[in-house]
Amino acid sequence: MQRNRLPYPTLRRAMAGFALTCAALAGWQHLSAQAIAGHNSNAPVDFDADRIELQDKQKRVVLSGNVRISQGDLTLNAARTTVAYTDAGGLQIQRLDATGGVVVTRGGESARGAVAVYDFNKRVIIMSGGVNLRRGSDTLNGGRLVIDLRTGLSSVDGRAGGGSGGRVSGTFKVPD
Repeated sequence: MQRNRLPYPTLRRAMAGFALTCAALAGWQHLSAQAIAGHNSNAPVDFDADRIELQDKQKRVVLSGNVRISQGDLTLNAARTTVAYTDAGGLQIQRLDATGGVVVTRGGESARGAVAVYDFNKRVIIMSGGVNLRRGSDTLNGGRLVIDLRTGLSSVDGRAGGGSGGRVSGTFKVPD
């Protein structure tokens, strides 16, 4: 019995290349922000900044100047961060809004963007504005990054502000 083969070597190579590219892209989607998404979102939150302003009536704290916020092994750095909280039954952070060169790191992975929102109730981090996700030599660029800390699912899209013409782009190393 004769095997079904593609008739042209060039076509076979193109199909093999396409299959490898699809496998690599599927792998990248699985890897995107995986280290960050594996974060313990129940850990205590520590912070330091050049300046802190407590706006008690608005139930928020404004941190400015070299802001560094850490929760477990996740770190967020930004120029300015607003922390919204409730104090019913004890102080509880609801949301962080960070602006100005925001960098989120965990392990060997980092995500950069102009703005980030960490919603503690939904356990979601959303970054926007020229987002760049880096793990080793692999990169992923887009307009918006959404990291769901509950499910571990991350997605990047090319929404406005990405600087990539509304598209997602990246570079990744392919196995030899």
